[in-house]
Amino acid sequence: MKGWSHSGMGRTRLASGENAAAYDRLVHVPVVLQVAATPNSPALVLRPWCMEDVAALVEVCRDPALRHRTSSPVENDADGARWVQAQQRGWATGDRFGFAVLEEQPGPAGAQLVGNVVLKDVTSGKPAAEVGYWTAAHARGKGVAPRALEALTGWAFDTFAADGLKRLGLLHQVDNPASCRVAQKSRYDFDRVLPAAPPSFPRDGHLHIRRTDA
Repeated sequence: MKGWSHSGMGRTRLASGENAAAYDRLVHVPVVLQVAATPNSPALVLRPWCMEDVAALVEVCRDPALRHRTSSPVENDADGARWVQAQQRGWATGDRFGFAVLEEQPGPAGAQLVGNVVLKDVTSGKPAAEVGYWTAAHARGKGVAPRALEALTGWAFDTFAADGLKRLGLLHQVDNPASCRVAQKSRYDFDRVLPAAPPSFPRDGHLHIRRTDA
């Protein structure tokens, strides 16, 4: 995504011994996160992106608001396949841990794609990393983003705290007040304003922080 909330991430550095073995399991064993249903919201499932998601991804990316904040436009199936493959490479190399967010639907409809969450810039021994997300147009205003972000946050701390992770950052441009609300709901406290860095980041950004003891 374009803007502060979806900047690039550094390459994960693998530790030796026990940490390397744990990372190997993380990469090769699919990670699936479950978010229980609430009285007003269906259950969510977070899992790594797969090629079967391409058609739904292309449809979601027709949304003008989402396209406005996307640095890698998804116009067709070929674009969608490249985007999904990039997410898969992130898991394989440790550059990016991206999850498709699916909302469980009753009956034969199955699960519906409603968003994306990602953990970025995880480095062994480094205390900070970054999270990002986007939500499909039809799912906005239904609490999908904070619920999915909470699941990602818990997984990140559970998985990487022993290797030094102590805080997560969420960044967004100042013209995205919805991300401020998501951050507040998810206990990511406002930290400071980051200056614009044109052309990639034409506007100032907000940095929100959540720590392991939040």
